Order: sequence, then C-alpha cells, then structure tokens
Amino acid sequence: MAEGPPVTAVPVAELKGPVVRDAVAQNVTPWTVEGAEVDGIKRTIDYDRLIEQFGTRGIDEEMLERFTRVTGHAPHLLLRRGIFFSHRDLGAILDRHEQGKPFYLYTGRGPSRGHMRIGHMLPFLFCKWLQDVFDVPLVVQLTDDEKFLYKPDLKAEQTYEYSLVTVREIAAIGFKPEKTFIFSDMGYMGGAFYLNVLKISRSITYSMARSSFGYTDSDHIGKIHFPCIQIAPAFSSTFPSIFGNRTDIPCLIPCGIDQDPYFRLTRDVAKPLKFKKPSLIHSQFLPALQGGTTKMSSSVDSSAIFMDGSPNTIKNKINRHAFSGGGASQKEHREFGGNPDIDIAYQYMTYFVEDDQEIADLAVNYRNGDITSGEMKNLCITVLQDFIGSFQERERAITDDDVKNFVNPDYPRTFACLAKK
Repeated sequence: MAEGPPVTAVPVAELKGPVVRDAVAQNVTPWTVEGAEVDGIKRTIDYDRLIEQFGTRGIDEEMLERFTRVTGHAPHLLLRRGIFFSHRDLGAILDRHEQGKPFYLYTGRGPSRGHMRIGHMLPFLFCKWLQDVFDVPLVVQLTDDEKFLYKPDLKAEQTYEYSLVTVREIAAIGFKPEKTFIFSDMGYMGGAFYLNVLKISRSITYSMARSSFGYTDSDHIGKIHFPCIQIAPAFSSTFPSIFGNRTDIPCLIPCGIDQDPYFRLTRDVAKPLKFKKPSLIHSQFLPALQGGTTKMSSSVDSSAIFMDGSPNTIKNKINRHAFSGGGASQKEHREFGGNPDIDIAYQYMTYFVEDDQEIADLAVNYRNGDITSGEMKNLCITVLQDFIGSFQERERAITDDDVKNFVNPDYPRTFACLAKK
C-alpha cells in the first residue's frame, strides 16, 4: 500500500482563502514546479501544503534538538532555517547513529550541457556537512540515461560526457573519493546494480508507476522504466565494492521535495524485496530570480545564477532580474519599508550566509526601510561572488585523475569494511 497520494496538483477547491474564479492549482512534480495562480496572480510554493499532500513530516524544533543531542553538532543553516523542512523517518537514522549501526547517504543530479546553477549546490553542500557529521559513505547518481530519455534532441554520447563534467563540479565542493562514489548510470549499470533494477521493475506495476508519475499512453517505455534505476541506489547491495551483498544497511536521501514520488515508491517496494526502507530529508527550492512562484531553470538563463558565472555576470543578473520586495520608490521604501519574505536578494542570502544574527538584522532593517532594495542587492552580489569564486578556484584544481578516482567503483574506500557484518 502506498505511503502517500499520487503526484497530482492540489485541487482548486482546497486553495486557502475565499472562493475565487480562474484559479490554477499548485503543481510540484519531478519535472514541473509551479505555484498556484489565483485571479491571475502567481503564488509562492506552499510547502505546508506539500507536507500534507505528500504525507511527509515537517522538521520541528524537537527534531532539531534531538539531532543536536545525538550528533553533538548544531544543525546546519539549511536545517535550522527550515530550508530542509520535511522528512521521512529521519528519526530512524538518528537511532542507528546512536546504536553505532551503519547507514549511507544517497543523492543525485541530472547532468546538463552547462555548469550547475546555485540551486543544484544545496543538496551537495548539505551532503558534505552530513558526511562530515556522521562519517558515512556517500553515493551520487548521475542520471545521464534519464537526460537522454527525456531530451529527444540529445544523443546518449552527449549526456554521458555531461556527466563527466558534473563529476568535476561535485568534487569541487570538497568531497573525497575515499568516502564518495560518483557514478554515471551509463557507466556503472550492470552486475549488482542491474540485478536490483530487475528486482524492482518486477515489483512495480504500470498502474503504480502511472499513479506516482502521471504517465500517459504517449510516454515511451524508457520513461516508465526509469524510476527503477533511480530507486536501485537506495539499496545497499547495489554497491558491492562498498557493502558487499549486504541488504541491511539503509540510506538517508537529501533531495528536493519534487523527487519524493520516486522514493515513496522505493519505500513501497523495499519490504517485499527484503531491503531496508530509505529515509529522506527534503529541501525547498531555491527560487528563480523572478520570484518564489517557481524554481531556477537551467533552460531559462535569466532565471538562474550559474556556477561558472563571472563576477560581472552575477552582478548584472541580480541587479536586472532579482525580484524586489522593496517599495515602489526609495521615498516610499524609507517610509513604509520592504518585505524580505519575497525579496530574492535577501532570500538568496538566507541560503549562504552563516550568521543567524546578521540574517535577522537584515530582515529587520529592510522591513524598517533602513536598508534599500539596491543595498540588499549589493550585499547579495558580494555573497554570491565570493561563494562562486571560491568554488571556481577549487574546480580548477580538480584533475582528470581525481575524476577517475571518484567514478571508479573499486577505488580503495574507507568504508570497505562494511562489506562484512
């Protein structure tokens, strides 16, 4: 029996507030992220509604306190500010850590033509911190096969090449091959991985897949089969060079909330296949420059900040495209203040500025009109230029040999001892 309802838009009748005409419901799927539209006005993503719709649990103060108590570490800024806001069985992972039992981290990325955008950084930054806190293996799936299946203009050889570029970017975040295995589906598929894919595919009916993903009669069989491939890395026996044939080691999956349908299905099939259910921790989306009604898109250049951007490009994009929560004029802003909750420059800084007091002061001063929209943008520009510039320096230091080590399943990894119970 499924853990949550299928991925469908929230019915118009369920929208909060008075009954309205011409309403379009919020729509969050692995392929589409759009806020509701009411009377022609786009709304920001309603994350509380997603928790209810998907059947997950919010991360509350009690969970954060337990995390601190169990790990001895204060929560990462992405946790304490509610950017990672929802979970499935995070408590089970904390239980295992308390008991000295192993688990691993699993996340992924669909490689693309260009560099990653800053929103792509979030799960990897968080995974790096989790890996340091828990001292556990991390596996990173690069879905070059999915990219080929969903992008008819691309050749398979192209998407595989994109994945190799992506390895270099992920490595630049600070991961080490001794603890991290990054794999392209095209490069790694076979052996134990494919065996698990087959087991999973026999456990999922077309009806289940259609209910979870909304497939239609015009979707080709490759799309319908792909979820089995994204599910397989959630089971430890997919990685025999790390875990041997063990099936008793669960994983924690940090991901965007839009990826939850894949892993609801994963949890449904785990028990019949005698695998451990994965735990999940979900993030909000880094909003597009134009506002919080949708996320950044690599295909819409003006919506996104990319990790290969020059300082001048970053400056121009923030100044020209970042939605402002300020007053209509500087005089009005000084008198009535602005709204940091919808101001994109401020919102971006909440993802990257460590100091909680600094973030709180910025919000207060913006609401009071003491900080103008232009000043807020200038602060954001500096933060992003520093973050991206530092990343670019590290990326230039990644060698071809480093890339080979990350993608080599037989590279000597610290956690090879987990192959033995």
